[in-house]
Amino acid sequence: MIVGAGLAGVQTAVQLREQGWAGGVTLMGAETHRPYDRPPLSKAVLSGKAAGSAFDIDYAALGITLQLGTRAESLDPQARVVRTADAEVRYDRLVLATGAAAATLPGTGTGTGTGTGTGTGTGRSGPPGVHVLRTLDDAERLRPVLSGQVPLVVVGAGWIGAELTTAAREAGCPVTVVEAADRPLAGALPAAVAGHMRGWYEECGAVLRTGTAVAEVRAGEVALTDGTVLPAGAVVVGIGARPATGWLAGSGVELAPDGSVRADEQLRTSVPDVYAVGDCASFPSARYGRRLLVHHWDNALQGPRAVAAGLVGGDAGQAVPVGGAVSAVYDPVPYFWSEQFGRFVQFAGYAAEGDELVWRGDPGGASWAVCWLRDGRLGALLAVGRPRDTAQGRKLIESGAPLDRTLAADPAVPLKKAAGQAVLRPRPDLV
Repeated sequence: MIVGAGLAGVQTAVQLREQGWAGGVTLMGAETHRPYDRPPLSKAVLSGKAAGSAFDIDYAALGITLQLGTRAESLDPQARVVRTADAEVRYDRLVLATGAAAATLPGTGTGTGTGTGTGTGTGRSGPPGVHVLRTLDDAERLRPVLSGQVPLVVVGAGWIGAELTTAAREAGCPVTVVEAADRPLAGALPAAVAGHMRGWYEECGAVLRTGTAVAEVRAGEVALTDGTVLPAGAVVVGIGARPATGWLAGSGVELAPDGSVRADEQLRTSVPDVYAVGDCASFPSARYGRRLLVHHWDNALQGPRAVAAGLVGGDAGQAVPVGGAVSAVYDPVPYFWSEQFGRFVQFAGYAAEGDELVWRGDPGGASWAVCWLRDGRLGALLAVGRPRDTAQGRKLIESGAPLDRTLAADPAVPLKKAAGQAVLRPRPDLV
């Protein structure tokens, strides 16, 4: 039984079959839509270039039973049942892939869930004209808003806020972005990096207001905490997501402080025969020395290989294939991409406070990158229009090879050559 029919759930079902699981596989999802991919929602689906993004998978041929329109409400590991509104569904092995629910703006009732379901429901309440973008239904509700070219207030200047702003400006909407922090991407990037992205909003004709928050959403307008009142034909909230794990209360499944399922290095939970994968699960990373909660497409794609290997091969010291390699644990290099303001932005790794920044190219230009070095080794990389840097950087992070700082700072030198000629030396600022 797999609870959650997003990418992580679907890929777990497919990987189970590819790795030789001979038993039944049931995929339960709260939405009535056939399982679909999420990245196109803020791009082709939102712009009207595509009607949907359903996965092209023959579930019947793979022996996968779809149980859609069914929301998991509680879990009883002792009885080995998942309870829904109408039934108790038995399982032998269980995979939690319930994803995350869009974070809401206090007092608006926005969101695709409250954290008590599978994170894929579509119910909502609250004032009209307030939207989030997490599901296909969200995209379908928001699409006519953009085509109507109404004044739009986007709340949040993170990755999703940037993509929403891009789509809205392309549709011809006047856009004002409200960000409580002092810069865009404040929760993801240091000021030295994120500061260069502020101008992207102005370039596309959007107004970015930082250091202020939404005080109240009223009919036709949004009041900010600094006293400003913005005209608003619609409001789109893009302030992140929370693991949809509230339904696990009382089950014995251990949760981390951030609300994620606390999985181990093989994505097993604290309850026997129950695994967790994707946006709802955090896992320990030996590479970064901390627990990671990764809300990105690549994690939902890679994690199911580890889960399927554990289920098919058993739990005792089995090798887990991850990303084509063989590893005893699930410890990937986090990766994601974003298309915004006419730029292709990629990020790999995990950037920690205190890392040394090494720039590759002019951040005011069309193509540049920045490396985060930790003890002379690459820990993370952000690349704007430099996909080769990203491809090579992911491998360097994986290998832990030292980088020559001087060569790494030369955008004309491939990153892999900066590693091939590197010798670990003390950081100048620490001598």
